[in-house]
Amino acid sequence: MTDAIRAETVRIAGHGADDIEAYLARPVAGDRPAAGGVVVIHHMPGYDESTKEITRRFAAHGYPAMCPNLYTREAPGANPDDAAATARAAGGVPDERLVGDVAGAVAALGELEVSNGKVATIGYCSGGRQSVLAACSLPLDAAVDCYGAFVLADPPEGAPVSVTSLRGKLGDLSCPLLGLFGAEDRFPSPEEVAELEKLLTGAGKTVEFHTFEGAGHGFFSPDRPSYRVEAATEGWARIRDFFGRHLQS
Repeated sequence: MTDAIRAETVRIAGHGADDIEAYLARPVAGDRPAAGGVVVIHHMPGYDESTKEITRRFAAHGYPAMCPNLYTREAPGANPDDAAATARAAGGVPDERLVGDVAGAVAALGELEVSNGKVATIGYCSGGRQSVLAACSLPLDAAVDCYGAFVLADPPEGAPVSVTSLRGKLGDLSCPLLGLFGAEDRFPSPEEVAELEKLLTGAGKTVEFHTFEGAGHGFFSPDRPSYRVEAATEGWARIRDFFGRHLQS
């Protein structure tokens, strides 16, 4: 079995049929069985190299993956830092548009010959909240929330995003949800994570939440001081197990 992949920048139809940029990584067809696709929702810093690396990592594990550039409209062709600054000034990505862009990525992944038709979302920080939002708005097979801020609590004054709580949408969660959090995080705090788990299980949803001691926000990011190798290593193992159960044929 080969682990060869192909990665490239593509264009897809996003919300409102807008033409947006996306990064696609997929296994090279061979003796690998078809597998579900993964929509990688980038964090607030944007459509950057670290997020593209995550997208390629899923492809290397056998899952076609796509990261839509959520800032295509605000800053077409801009470097990630400038695009993120522009998006912050606008209060972040509107929820309705996010769902439309993810739906476009879902449709594009489903057309690939290496796809079995299943699909999941995964996001980090703001993308974690957006992964939950997508799973409450679209028919998905799995979703992963990596320390998504403001799923339940509204942002504090001065926060770089203008979003509202997803409390009223949680009953519409369409798929199993894996949540990975840091015990030292404030957004979301361990108390908010516990409340979210209670609300979802009370609504009869399938959830798997794991909180890592000694880890704070951004513990998956190897290029940041917040990186925690043990938490990140275990977190990746849990993601692979979760997708293995929900995205394989």
